[in-house]
Formats: sequence, C-alpha cells, structure tokens
Amino acid sequence: MVTRPKLPRTVWILGIVSLLMDLSSEIYHALLPAFLTVTLGLPVVAMGAIDGIAEATANIAKLVSGRLSDRQQRRKPWILLGYGMAALSKPLFPLAQGALPVLGARFVDRIGKGIRGAPRDAMIADETPAELRGAAYGLRQALDTVGGFLAPLAAIGLMILFADDVRTVFWIAVIPAILSFLFAWAMLREPEQHVSPANSKVAWGGWRALDIGVRRLIGVGFLFGLARFSESFLILKAMDVGLAPVWSPLVLALFSLAYLVLAYPAGALSDRMEPKSVLLAGIGVLIVADLWLAQAGALWSVFAGVALWGAHMALTQGIFSRMIADAAPEAQRATSFGAFFFASGVAALLASLGAGWMWDRGGPAETFTVAAGVAAVAGAMLWLLPARTTR
Repeated sequence: MVTRPKLPRTVWILGIVSLLMDLSSEIYHALLPAFLTVTLGLPVVAMGAIDGIAEATANIAKLVSGRLSDRQQRRKPWILLGYGMAALSKPLFPLAQGALPVLGARFVDRIGKGIRGAPRDAMIADETPAELRGAAYGLRQALDTVGGFLAPLAAIGLMILFADDVRTVFWIAVIPAILSFLFAWAMLREPEQHVSPANSKVAWGGWRALDIGVRRLIGVGFLFGLARFSESFLILKAMDVGLAPVWSPLVLALFSLAYLVLAYPAGALSDRMEPKSVLLAGIGVLIVADLWLAQAGALWSVFAGVALWGAHMALTQGIFSRMIADAAPEAQRATSFGAFFFASGVAALLASLGAGWMWDRGGPAETFTVAAGVAAVAGAMLWLLPARTTR
C-alpha cells in the first residue's frame, strides 16, 4: 500500500497565520455594514464603493508583488510586508470618525492583503507536490475560514460585553493581527530557489507573456468576479427581512461555517478528479444561492441562502488557486497569481459598485437575480475551456 505524502509544514504555518489575521479582519468586516448604513446613515452604494475600492486595491497590489516576488525568487519578505501593513492598519479603525477615515483604514489593510496574496499562494505551489495542491489550498482556505467563523461570534460577544462600544471592540481586534505577523516572522522559511536564476530574470512582457492557460482562467475569473459582490450584501439582505443590526455578524458566521466545512474536502476532491468539474459545481451552487436569496422573504430562508453562498466559496476559491498553480510556468508562478487576482479585483470593484446601485434602485431581488445571470455566463465560459495540464 502506497502512503500518500503529507502536506508540507509551510501550508500549515500559512494557514495559522491566515486564521489569526482573518479573525482580526472579519471582526471589523462584520460590524462595518451596520455601522456605515445605520450609525452613519450612508446609502448602500457608499458601502459598496468602500468594499469594492478596498478589494480592488488589494488585487492591484497582488499584481505588483507577484511580479517582484518572481524576479527576486523570494516569497517571505513580501508575505511579511503584507501581514505587517495589515496589522498596522487595524488601529486606524477605532480612531476613525467618518466614512473617509474608514475607507483609508480599509485601503491600507487591503494593500497589505494584496502584497501578501500572490507570494503566499506561490509559496504553497513551490512547496507542495502537484498531486496535493488541491488539498493544500483547501487546507489554507479552511484554516483562514476558522478565523472568519470565530470573528462574527467574537464581535457579538464583545459588543454585548462592552455595551455596544464598537471602538473598544475594534481595539481588541488589533491583538490577533499583531500575533499573525509575529507568527509568520518567526516560523516561515524561505523556500529553496525552484528555477534557475537565468529563467527568473525573463523580462515581463505584459498580458501576452502569460501562459495561454493562465489567460483563459483569468478571463473566467474576471467574469465570475462580476457575479461575486461583497458578503456585506448578505448582511443587508438579512437585515432587510428583519434581523436586528446587533445580530448581523451571525450572517458571516454562518457563511464562514459552510465555507470552513467544505473547503478542505473540495480541495482534496480536485486532486482526485478534474478540477474544472469541481469549479463548475461551485458556480452552479452560486447560481442557486442567488436565485434563492432573490426570493427569500423570511429569515430562515435567507440563512439557507447564506449557507449556499459559503458552500460556493469552498468549491471555487481554492480550486481557482490550484488551477492557476497547475497552468503557470514556475518562473511566472507568483506573477500569474498576481495577474489573476488583479483581474478579480477589478471585477470585485465593478460587482460591489453595481450591486450597491442596483440595491438602491431595485432592491435585493434585482441584485441577486442579475448576479445569477452573470454567474451562469461565467460557468458556460469555464465549460468551454480545454482540459488542464499540470506543471
């Protein structure tokens, strides 16, 4: 009987680092929608703009850091810079007095996220055998989502403990972010150089320099991103059918629980079958979730739709990463991740702005129905892609 190799130490370390940072970030994320729309009285389109600009910024940073990481053949410095910036941004939230300072804090936080993203995913590909990549990305996503699951529950408990003093809660959320950076600094090791120095210095030729398989996946990812607006809109949908703002973080907790439970099994499944099939299933789940939420009128029905949204994330996010890792040449690994995340970031900006505009104009039913249609087009485009090749 052949023993299946174990996942590398680096995957576990990066998963724990992600868990701690996500625990911090998602406390802010869970409380910001109600804070912006209820406390500050801003329109939903403003929340969509803040989320979209913040996420697009993160993904633009991934494009730059990915290319520089490949040129230098170094991953750890970029990962530490990203987590360090995110940790330093956290105190800006409790100090903010209005929408613009909140946008500034999210901007710095997401730049940090962007800088670390492509080198981190490239480091996983560097260290993990091809036959375990699905499980590796699934595990990192699962550990990351543990933080996403615990954060909303912590937000509710801390809000009750401190009598709705959101600024105090924001100060406490700084702690896991600092721990995340310190753990990465102490435990991560730079992987051995995996390509020759000559190959690593190939000049960057823009879009055409990317592998054709990577470019096709970027196209699918962009279209899919247009259907994937911020999870903040799930919170607004629950509040629209009667959920009190103080309990709104429960929406993200349920979303993260569904994501957490399925992320690793979905990744491991992609090691045993065609990853494209798993990804197509995830897009199908998103279509069902959107159509369900478009008609949901009771809180239990919204919660069911939220769980489906979490399931679709488990079936898509790690799978996209392993498919990029399979398609990208080794010398362009971080660059390919960066380009993919850049395109996804542009799509995230357009999706959140468009969702906010449609929500203010036509309500949640129109917003979720249009998103389902866009997801269906992305699924059709993915279905037409040729079978994978693994590098």
